Amino acid sequence: MSGVWVFKNGVVRLVENPATEPLDGSSRQALNSRRKVLVHIDSNEVITSYAILERKLLGLGWERYYDDPDLLQFHKRATVHLISLPKDFSRFKSMHMYDIVVKNRNCFEVRDM
Repeated sequence: MSGVWVFKNGVVRLVENPATEPLDGSSRQALNSRRKVLVHIDSNEVITSYAILERKLLGLGWERYYDDPDLLQFHKRATVHLISLPKDFSRFKSMHMYDIVVKNRNCFEVRDM
């Protein structure tokens, strides 16, 4: 994972290609036309829904939490790891994908489409 970490309004985000993506976040969508997808490495399956993702995470030992109605949350026993995702899959962004990758090394990866 390379790029520039930008801190703005109390939020840290990774700007993956600062040459084509403005650091202030303006018109980010227009400049970064390549979409990111989360891929399960073993099956080479693109995660296109939370149902698919949940099935993969449960198979890796993650448990679903139902505490917050606005979030989809998973916890892995004997760790401090918690994956929190927006309830709406259309709001599933690359930062959520990288969170899953970091907590499940060698199981998932983020690719450009």
